[in-house]
This record gives sequence, C-alpha cells and structure tokens, in this order.
Amino acid sequence: MPDFDRLYIGGRWEAPAGNDRFTILSPSDQSLVGTAPEATNADVDKAVAAARSAFDHGPWPWTTGPERAEVLAKISTGIQTRMDDLAKLIAHENGSPYSFAIMAQVLAASMVFDYFTDLARTYPFEEVRAGMLGPTVVRKEPVGVSAGIIPWNVPLYIIAMKLGAAIAAGSPMVIKPSPETPLDALAFAEILDEAGLPEGVVSILPAGREVGQHLISHPGIDKVAFTGSTAVGRHIASVCGQQLKRVTLELGGKSAAIICDDANLDTTIPALLPFAIMNNGQACVAQTRILAPRRRYDEVAEALAAAVGAMVVGPAIDPATECGPLVAERQRDRVEGYLQIGRDEGARVAVGGGRPAGLDDGWFVEPTLFVDVDNSMRIAREEIFGPVLTLLAYDDDAEAVAIANDNDYGLSGTVWTEDAERGLDIARKVRTGTYTVNAFGLDFGSPFGGFKASGIGRELGPEGLGAYLEAKSISMPADWTPKESTAG
Repeated sequence: MPDFDRLYIGGRWEAPAGNDRFTILSPSDQSLVGTAPEATNADVDKAVAAARSAFDHGPWPWTTGPERAEVLAKISTGIQTRMDDLAKLIAHENGSPYSFAIMAQVLAASMVFDYFTDLARTYPFEEVRAGMLGPTVVRKEPVGVSAGIIPWNVPLYIIAMKLGAAIAAGSPMVIKPSPETPLDALAFAEILDEAGLPEGVVSILPAGREVGQHLISHPGIDKVAFTGSTAVGRHIASVCGQQLKRVTLELGGKSAAIICDDANLDTTIPALLPFAIMNNGQACVAQTRILAPRRRYDEVAEALAAAVGAMVVGPAIDPATECGPLVAERQRDRVEGYLQIGRDEGARVAVGGGRPAGLDDGWFVEPTLFVDVDNSMRIAREEIFGPVLTLLAYDDDAEAVAIANDNDYGLSGTVWTEDAERGLDIARKVRTGTYTVNAFGLDFGSPFGGFKASGIGRELGPEGLGAYLEAKSISMPADWTPKESTAG
C-alpha cells in the first residue's frame, strides 16, 4: 500500500505545508489503496518559485535538445522498469482494467517519452532564413514556466503528453494531478528523481480544484495545459485570456463511429467495441455514437448487443476484466442518471442498463447499448463518460457525415468500410481532430486535439512541442555568415 508523506517540489521531496491527506479507496471494492498528502497554495507558491528560478537563472532553458533528450530517455526507461507496478496501481486507483492500464496507461506513456526523446534530438530549435534585407535567425525558445492539470481517467499517459513536450522544449512544469489519482503521480515522481533533472524543473502536487485555481492564475505561470471537462476548460481559457497566458485545452468528446453499408460486421464489431467502451467508457476519445446504415440497422444492433452483453465485467485488477468500475460513486450516479434520461427520451435499452450482479461493493454499471436513438436526444449529444453506447441510423454517406458533425464536440472518430478510399473521403469531411479508418489509433508523431468544444491547441507531434515554444526572429546584417550552431 503506497503511503506517501511528502510532495515532489522542484526536484526535492518536501514536507507539505498543510496536514490534509488523500485516502484512496479502490472503486472495485472500496479497499484501501493508499494515502498521499494534499498540496496547498503555499506548496504551489514554493513550486512555482523553484520553477521560475530554474527558468530565469538556471541552466535548464539553455541546454540543447540532445541534452534534454537524455533526460527524457531516462524517464522512459524508468517507466518501463516499473510497468507492472504502475499499471496495477492505476487499476486500483481509478478502476481502469489492468489489460487497458498496462498498455494505454503505462506502455503508451513510455512511448510518448520515447517520441519526444527522438524529436528533441532532431528538432530545429534555431534556423537561418533568407530575409528581405539580410539573413534572419529564427529561434524556438521555451515558453517559460508551465502548469499541467491532469485528469483522473488516464493520468500517467496525460502527464507524459504534457511533460514530455515541456522537457523537450526546456520549459519547467508544475503538475497538479487529480485528487482521485495522486498515488501513481507520486510514484512517477520517484522515476523523475532518478532521471537527472536540474532542481526546480518539475514539481508534482496532488490537489483539488481550489489549489488548481491558484496554480493556473499564478503570476509566475506562463502557460497552462489542461485536460478535462469542457466546462472547466472554458473557465481556464477565460483566466488565461485575462492574463494573456498561453493555453492548451484537451476537452470532452462524443465521437461517432460510422459503420458503412459494406462493412464486415464479423470483423468490425470486435475491432470497434474495445474503443467504444475503452477504460470503462471513461475516455474522451471513446467511440460512443455508433452510426449504422438504415438498411442494416437491425443487423448491426443485434451483433453489437451480443458483443456488449458478452463483455467481462469485474474488478479492475483482474486481467480478464474488459469493463471495470467507474471511478467514484458520483460518477456512477451521473451515468445512471443518463440511463434514465435515455429511457425517458424514448430510446430502448438493447442490453445492460443496470448494475451487474455480485459486484455490490464497487461502482459498477453494466455495459449498455441504447437503440432507436435520434441524434437530438441528450444521450446522443452529451458526454456520459461511462460504458453507454447509442446506435443511430443513417441513409447514405452524406447523412452519416452530417450526423457525425451535428455535435458540439469534435475530438475523435472512426469509419469502418471495405473501401479505404471511401473511408478517407468520409474522414476528410468529419470535423474532428483525429480520425481512423478501420481501426482506432493515436499516432504520437501526429497532432492530437479537438475541433469546436473539444479544445484549443494540439498535443503530441511537432505541434505538441511547438505549444511549449515561443518563436523569436533576429535580423542580422546583410553580410553576416552563420557559423555552425549548437543551439537547442
């Protein structure tokens, strides 16, 4: 049982300023998982001061890309050596099935750090361009001190997306994990402690919303990176707008999976379902709106209901579990509220719709499929964040695209067809930040983010690194000849 008594502040393990602690109970059975200190505003002030010193006076912003890459590589190796322990800890903390946690929570985090390791070694942090009056040196310099606000659903992976880019750029970061998942974040701090980061570069402060508010509005913070709900994202955007801080927001989603009329359901349904109810439905990119051609609607409904009904529901730590518990009682209440809303709206539950038998000690909801759904219904428009799917009908590709686009969100999506070119044509027309034909995937070398209410800015890829950089142009005399530069 992890029992942390200190916070990771500027590369040092420090006693917290306050006495409050987080007690984490497993959403699978309410057993004790561990405890951790709760950071206060005073801890934030101390962390920001350390980060400012590292940025304003320390050597960190002036290190080269290859030097920062060496730190990133050590972090990745540290994650890999503790992969099983981290996956089990996250499964116990937030109910993520172990089979999902080992791959998407932990291995993926290591792979993100690997990507930024390679990118930091090759990225053109300084280049010379031909100008109108003479050569121009264009530099990409670190944005300053950044804040990373981390949600509970995919905590380590989302830390990796933000911190990997920040380290590659030379930007110190103060990380605020969610109150639901402080343990894996502090376990990750132990890995950082071994990676050779200079003092002040990274702090990890588990805390609640009020401390998060203090962090994002702190005058010592130059950039905020947030992943979470659209409602909170709007508030953070307003704070950053008032203070002219740089901001990246990765927010909610209600992604549509379009099953074309030529799709082979024997292969499509098994491939789609894990990404429709990934992480117990608690994923912003989950493919929760499934669109079926009207002439095959009943066939798709039958196949999908059979697959959803066959999912293994159980404790998160069981390797056989495909759908575990929701993170907390309040989340189960929210999901059950949407189950009632769907019934009240006239949709029909094809499978699921209640609590599974024999799992009364945890926050479980059966994987559920609603059929006879219209896109105007709330269950088809709002992010439920639970194992609840809606099946909608369409007549042709144009209507499928229209339904997919008829939503406030635009984060992800998929299309399933025997004709890849047809799938590409549909993908080009759906207004969403990421899209996959005949699979689901996020490429670490490509930008990730959303259209519309799904966010602002991008993470991953060179675009994700660019979010932590400022561009500077230095005009040089016409007769200046550049020497070989090691700027990074």
